[in-house]
Amino acid sequence: MSRTRSAVLWGLVGTLAFLVLVQGYRLAVGRLGVDVLTSFGFAALIGAIVAVASYLVEPRLASKGRT
Repeated sequence: MSRTRSAVLWGLVGTLAFLVLVQGYRLAVGRLGVDVLTSFGFAALIGAIVAVASYLVEPRLASKGRT
């Protein structure tokens, strides 16, 4: 699998994990204080951060034999 594709998939995992946490909080506790559109914006930002981080860290992990 290419490094870029792997990073994008990790970004998608980060995005979906954040949205699951937001939904779980809303179900368990109640209102979060932000609307749904803002939650999607934060999720996209977190997904981008995770994708960039995984793209940058993967070569280091591969050099140590951890991938």
